[in-house]
Amino acid sequence: MTTVQEERGTEELKALAEQAGRDLEGASASEILKWAAETFGKRFCVTSSMEDAVVAHLASRALPGVDVVFLDTGYHFPETIGTRDAVEAVMDVNVITLTPRQTVAEQDAEYGPRLHDRDPDLCCKLRKVRPLEEGLKDYLAWATGLRRDESPTRANTPVVGWDEKRRKVKVSPIARWTQDDVDAYVAEHGVLTNPLLQDGYASVGCAPCTRRVLEGEDARAGRWAGRAKTECGLHG
Repeated sequence: MTTVQEERGTEELKALAEQAGRDLEGASASEILKWAAETFGKRFCVTSSMEDAVVAHLASRALPGVDVVFLDTGYHFPETIGTRDAVEAVMDVNVITLTPRQTVAEQDAEYGPRLHDRDPDLCCKLRKVRPLEEGLKDYLAWATGLRRDESPTRANTPVVGWDEKRRKVKVSPIARWTQDDVDAYVAEHGVLTNPLLQDGYASVGCAPCTRRVLEGEDARAGRWAGRAKTECGLHG
């Protein structure tokens, strides 16, 4: 397997990502992940919120034993932790759980309780963004489950692009999928999904900042409801 060597500079990686985004725009999710596996090998990982295991399942076929990175913020629903444990038990992947530098109790002691209510951007930075930045240091590329149909902020997501913040290649193999595509893949392959998806939640994040969605709302409407905030900072 030919892989990108560590010596290749940032600009070369960026150019590679941008070219791949153009070349693979019409490719299937499996083809996109096959390209990532052949290009980056073990320097490629999948990130998962454990809303479902669709991308992890797809990636495990392209790169058996692929690292699946999960952020345990300390605020997850029990169902989310259960989904992570089930994925680790039944799929050909290597689940890596990242945790923040501080426990929830330690954060409360320094910043005061319920920081997620008073300053959700800072809470996300401490419990998601920084742990992911540290956890991705050894990888050249990472995959996400972003889809263009999820919200207006994700409508232009490339299937392969450049993550300027982390200086890495960012792969979104199901960017062109719809919710119907996801549902069909889950049904066909028996892929694990978070039980909360059957209980009115269309997007599953931390428990204090996630609610069920109402009929007609987009999938992200239940995240940070009532606030201008639409993203945690991992993707923009």
